[in-house]
Parts: sequence; structure tokens; C-alpha cells
Amino acid sequence: MILSIIALLIVAFLAFAAFVGYKMVKPPRLVGDWTPKDLGFDYEDVSFETEDGLKLSGWWVPNGSDKTVIPLHGYTASRWYELYMKPTVEFLLKEGYNVFVFDFRAHGKSEGNYTTVGDKEIADVRAAVRWLRENRPEEAKRIGLVGFSMGAMLTIRSLAEINGVCCGVADSPPMHLDKTGARGLKYFAKLPEWLYVFVNPFTKLFSGGKEVHPIEYADSVRKPLLLIAGEKDPLVKVEEVREFYERNRRINPDVELWVTDAAHVRTLKFHPQEWKSKVGGFLRKYL
Repeated sequence: MILSIIALLIVAFLAFAAFVGYKMVKPPRLVGDWTPKDLGFDYEDVSFETEDGLKLSGWWVPNGSDKTVIPLHGYTASRWYELYMKPTVEFLLKEGYNVFVFDFRAHGKSEGNYTTVGDKEIADVRAAVRWLRENRPEEAKRIGLVGFSMGAMLTIRSLAEINGVCCGVADSPPMHLDKTGARGLKYFAKLPEWLYVFVNPFTKLFSGGKEVHPIEYADSVRKPLLLIAGEKDPLVKVEEVREFYERNRRINPDVELWVTDAAHVRTLKFHPQEWKSKVGGFLRKYL
């Protein structure tokens, strides 16, 4: 009887871990109602296909420049996220850049059943750059990235892996996805961090992805990169971002680190003028 009860408890626990893992890789889709038209700019609805056959949805916003910036949203967000995506799009357009913004797979209006939080999403960035090169070559002679959280991870990966990207801003980039994932259980679901070791195998099983640890790219990124870290960030520790910075600057003279007092991806919200000055100056210098 006791063994049967123990077995049932184990099965129930694993079922709960599987449920949590499933929910983690299938976030709710955020679809808003604002468009670049509300910011005073004409735009074009665009769909494009990834190398693994998914159709992604986005906006192309021409602005009379030969330089284009791609803002990259974070986990559970989309191009409509008003905390940082809307003000970033507006800022970049007012700076004079063209903007190409899209929803990652399994987010917003893009296809895809599961997110891999930085693994397969590199194909999404490659597809966006390819679309620009093939369809707007004169307006995308120079391409930069501005990424937040998961998008910041992909900014770092893109600088190492995608030739068409020349520089990037990584705001609140997780460096060790296992550590950030465990903290995320507490942050997003109010669950204990130790549960992550049981949940993680199920996230991989459902999504078919693997954990990406941006810290591993510290020895390969050789393009201009601005890292932004917040001292009150519950998901990404400043020390982890600083570890990347210290390693990367040995090979990359154009890496910069800006530490603020903000929480995760909140520097733009609480220090908008400083953020715009810092990011604007970086893009003017390198893009």
C-alpha cells in the first residue's frame, strides 16, 4: 500500500513537471492593435519563411535610409509588446532608421507550436536578414539588432553566426539559460527554482530544442556589441553579463557594458532618455 502511494505521488509529480514544461514552451500569444501607422509611419505587412518551413509575420517600415534595425522581442512578448517594443520601434524610426520587426516562432502571429527560447529562433533571425537582403537590398546595406531578454540572446548569437548583421544591442541577455530558467519558474509561475531540474527535460521533449548559453559565445563575437544589465534583474545577474563582457573584450575591442539600477528589460521604461542616448550613440557609431 505504501509503495503504491509513493508510486502515485511520483507519477503525479512527474505529470505536474510535464505540465509546467509544456506551458513554458507554449507561451500565450500576445497580439495587439497598434501599428506603426499610430506612430506616424507607413508600413507593410510582411510574411517570410524560415529554413525549417515556418511562416513568420512582421512589419516592414521604410524610412528613407540605407540602414535597417531589427528589434527582437523576448520570451512571451511580441512586436506589440508595449513595455519595450513599441517605444523601441518609435525611437528607431525617429532616429531615421528603417525598421523590420517580426514575431518569433510560437509568438504573436507567427507560425510555430513551441518556443525553444533561443535555439531554433536563430533561424528566424536568419530568415529576417535574408528577406531584407533579397527584397530591400538598397535599404538594408547595413543591418543592426536591438534585442531584449531572449531577443538579446539571439542578438549575441547573430553577431557570431550571421554575416549580414553588423552590430547589436543586447538588453538583459540571459547568459546561462539553466540558471535563468530556474529563476524564471519563480518569476513567471511562482514555483520553486529547484523544480527546474525536473521540468527542463520536458521542455526539451516538447519543443525539440536544446538549451542555449550565450556565455559560450564570449570567445567568438567580434562585432560591435552593447550589453545592458540591471542590478535589480531577478532573472539575469549583473555578474553573469559582466563575465561575458570581460571574456569578450579580450578579442572584441568594440564591446561595451552598461549597468543600470533597473529590473529585467526595464531600463528603457525607468531611464528612457539615458537608454535612448546610449543606444542611439552606439548605433550612430557602428551602424
